[in-house]
Amino acid sequence: MDFKSHREQTVTYQPYLDRLAAIFRKMDERYDETAGKYGFVCEGCEDSCCQTRFYHHTLIEYFYLKSGFESLNSKDRMMIHSRALEVSSQWEKHSAPAPGVMCPLNEAGRCRLYAHRPMICRLHGIPHELNHPIKGRAIGPGCHEFVLQCGVKAYFPFDRTPLYRELADLEKSFRRETGLSIKMKMTISEMLANNLNE
Repeated sequence: MDFKSHREQTVTYQPYLDRLAAIFRKMDERYDETAGKYGFVCEGCEDSCCQTRFYHHTLIEYFYLKSGFESLNSKDRMMIHSRALEVSSQWEKHSAPAPGVMCPLNEAGRCRLYAHRPMICRLHGIPHELNHPIKGRAIGPGCHEFVLQCGVKAYFPFDRTPLYRELADLEKSFRRETGLSIKMKMTISEMLANNLNE
């Protein structure tokens, strides 16, 4: 990817990163509110979502994660970058999720860039719905840890649609204003492996 230097990006992209931070705060509030109704607490588990190969599709989330990464000291950046290269390499060898391959940001069960984690990392775990304009309404189940903690409980509405729409609108605006038209489909490890190679 051919992007500007980090300093130029920070100046140019900061208003968009600030808007994304506000959307993320709203996501966190909605998630916490709904998880609280179930009594669900995400504290890490053997079936960790940090071992799931999630793909992320927005440039604005890439730059938000990158801004958090750049705030770390150089030693930590190099260590995480090295891990990201290793994880990306392991994922390439497996068409299905590779057992035991952990996100390069996970350190002793904690995310090193928790405040900068992408949307999927924020919303994963509890039952939810998504209302697609063509496909209609789809209900997603809770994760394995949710089922262990909460069993089968009545569904508390958690509609991700407005949150997705806000993020999609910001992404469109960001791409339009910056002129960036790069297609995005990257895991966190790919995002971080790319950081030092731009």
